[in-house]
Amino acid sequence: MSNIVQSENRSLLLGVLSGAAGVSIALLCWRRYGKNGYLLRLPENWSLATHNQVQDQGAVMVLQNRQLQILEKLGNVLKSVEELREEVKFLKETIPKLEEQIKDELRGKNDGRKVSPQHRSLKRKKSETSKASCEYPSSEEVESEGGYITAQTDTEVESEDEPGVGIVRAQTAKLNKEEAELHCLLQQADTSHKGSEAEKQEGFRMLLNKQEKYGNKVEFLWRLARAYSDMFYLTNDVEEKKSYAADGKSVAGKAVELDEKSAGSHRWYAIMCGYMSEFENVQNKIKNGYLFKEHLDKAIELHPEDPLQYYLLGRWCYAVSQLSWIERKVAATLFGNPPTATIQEALQNFLKAEEMHPGYSKYNYVFLAKCYKDLGQKALALKYCDEASALPSVTKEDSDAQKDLEALTVSLRQ
Repeated sequence: MSNIVQSENRSLLLGVLSGAAGVSIALLCWRRYGKNGYLLRLPENWSLATHNQVQDQGAVMVLQNRQLQILEKLGNVLKSVEELREEVKFLKETIPKLEEQIKDELRGKNDGRKVSPQHRSLKRKKSETSKASCEYPSSEEVESEGGYITAQTDTEVESEDEPGVGIVRAQTAKLNKEEAELHCLLQQADTSHKGSEAEKQEGFRMLLNKQEKYGNKVEFLWRLARAYSDMFYLTNDVEEKKSYAADGKSVAGKAVELDEKSAGSHRWYAIMCGYMSEFENVQNKIKNGYLFKEHLDKAIELHPEDPLQYYLLGRWCYAVSQLSWIERKVAATLFGNPPTATIQEALQNFLKAEEMHPGYSKYNYVFLAKCYKDLGQKALALKYCDEASALPSVTKEDSDAQKDLEALTVSLRQ
């Protein structure tokens, strides 16, 4: 803010100085010729002057009067300029002090009232006994953050010399309250995503109910897309799956548009593109495959510490390595260069996920076994089948992985 004020002050001062330069020139003329302007010198033989000469002298008199008026106005302008310069100087000295005073007020250090220990303990108890526990302070605690009242109350009188401070504090407290509510909502969404099927469904409904309020928040939107992914897995109805995939892709796409630096938005947009490819024709299936890879690469670039992304990239590489000849031809015809990936690339990504998070998932072990089987390394394939068998089937995805695991194990033991 101070930089903006200084810039405006510099512009204002330049304008003032330019105007002052013009006024100074006029004053020089005034001082040179006197208050009465140009002296009128009448000819000695005035009685013999012609009628035309009299008219000329009259015009000179009128001109003199106009010059005097203009010079008087210029004098007033100069006086105003001087006053304006003084006001600008005063503002330059006052604004930094005002900024510091506002900052002090927001931190609760300027004329704030201490909250009693009993008041703070009561708020702490309310926060600890709330249904949804949040690490972020409750809305009440936000209003009394640091032991000071930060929002204007009925008993608080606004300072006469700072009439806007109370409004600023009230707006800040309201903003902090909204941020606290959103933070708690996101925490509940994360917990629901890791919970049972019933908790996932409840989390999905909770986010849908808040979509109108937080539909422009990136962190909210990609979590809603993730909830659509949960619902996609929980249903067996084909039409419902397609609907969840389409809606989730739309929500994640909006999140990407709002913030291209959000790894979560790119990750879940990629996943939704993968889901949509299950219901598309060959052309759109390949198109969604390109989008999947593009946004997944971006998510890894922005957040390379997430094992899920390497697992997904491994799945993509494995699927591309299994493309049929006709699918590759269609891709080459439609897009020029068909997607390419090898079993070795898929294997490296699955191993990366396992390295970052040992025992990451049952399906990761299953695909490690598939890669080693395709590479002719049967012993390693059986090893990862055993690792997968040791993990319990908790989610529907685990159940699907168990079915693939059983079929794979049978083929390896033949």
